[in-house]
Amino acid sequence: MTHPVGILDTSAVISLSALRDPNQLPTTPLITTITLAELSVGPLATEDQQERARRQALLQQAEADFDPLPFDAAAARAFGRVTVSLRAAGRKPRARAYDALIAASAIARDLPLYTMNASDFWLL
Repeated sequence: MTHPVGILDTSAVISLSALRDPNQLPTTPLITTITLAELSVGPLATEDQQERARRQALLQQAEADFDPLPFDAAAARAFGRVTVSLRAAGRKPRARAYDALIAASAIARDLPLYTMNASDFWLL
């Protein structure tokens, strides 16, 4: 089901070029500043020059294509609920910090979250 507006997590942004059916995306896709932060780590986390260049190009494309949503006070409050839910499910919140922050941003804005890693968000 396509929504008019939705938040793409980092895995969805990374997979945009491989997407076969753009109708799977919201009409107005958004990203968060958390996704930009996560994408910013990518080029620095590899020694392979070609991979670094690919990741840098992806970061720059995301910066050009999106005006990211800030992580605000409402998202911070939602993050608390997400973290408690992760702990209650026996999962480690620190291991999923970026995912939890992005999910909290979507929850705070009452927007659907689009991801390629649905299992990361199964309890939300």
